[in-house]
Amino acid sequence: MTFRSYNLYRYSIPVDSQLILRNRFLKQREGLLVRIKCKDREGWGEIAPLPEFSHESLEQAQQQSLQWLQNWDAARNRNEKLPLGELYPSVAFGLSCALAEMQGKLEAEGNYQIAPLCYGDPDELYQPLDQMQGEKVAKIKVGMYEANRDGLIADMLLEAIPDLHLRLDANRSWTMQKAQMFAKYIKPEHRRRIQFLEEPCKTPEESLNFARESGIAIAWDESVREPGFKVTEDPLVAAIVIKPSLVGSLEHCIDLIAQAHARGLKAVISSSLESSLGLTQLARIARQYTPDTVLGLDTLNLMDYQLLRRWPGSELPLLELDSEYIRELKY
Repeated sequence: MTFRSYNLYRYSIPVDSQLILRNRFLKQREGLLVRIKCKDREGWGEIAPLPEFSHESLEQAQQQSLQWLQNWDAARNRNEKLPLGELYPSVAFGLSCALAEMQGKLEAEGNYQIAPLCYGDPDELYQPLDQMQGEKVAKIKVGMYEANRDGLIADMLLEAIPDLHLRLDANRSWTMQKAQMFAKYIKPEHRRRIQFLEEPCKTPEESLNFARESGIAIAWDESVREPGFKVTEDPLVAAIVIKPSLVGSLEHCIDLIAQAHARGLKAVISSSLESSLGLTQLARIARQYTPDTVLGLDTLNLMDYQLLRRWPGSELPLLELDSEYIRELKY
């Protein structure tokens, strides 16, 4: 008989009180941690649906995770590989990470070179950019304010820092007219230093038209998470952005990365506000499969604590399993 065991924990971490996800303030980041063991090996994963973005709720993810773990435990004598493809994306990703870690398929070293993220005040970027080694890349959330303001700020930063490259994320928030207003404020000579603008318009077709008209490259983000998405080569598209907790299993993410690289596109691993445990796993995945790409993982400082594993250089306090913010689920 093969020895197997598992534990499932639920966490709730206070976050920045000003954090807005689409139409709501997020005061707590909640999710699940899974630990699986087989003989003397163990692996951890994080299952954390993102409110306003994931289709599944945390309760649905919890129920499905428990069912899968019970089936996995029951299959101990059949040497059976249980499928992950039909699970919720957050569940598939967290469980696949735990399995990969347990099986030694996830390399220990991570890529911790991240693009600093700006939610509004561009002054926040100067210090982290000064400390960056190599390519200077920053990310700005746009679409939350007026499009002309976003354009002015982006152009100002590109003017002030001649070796800066920007990534911009609009979350499909603009009409074509607003996207054009944004572009109007970006000097033509600065547009080539925008690495990409993630899905500026409400439809992929409008976003492609915007790229064609403005000369500003775009990236697929929301589209990557839609059923049947396939990477296609297009001179207007520079990258795909992969948020694994919203996309699915590690195997599916690896396939998307391979598709992008085969067509000359960047594949950028990005956060869905995971805890430090999830973020460090994303950094390890990125080093293994996208070693030369600056990551979109600058979200840890939105939280008040780290969870079980430390992010290098972070001074946030670390929560262990006996913390009041973590409880083991009984089944």
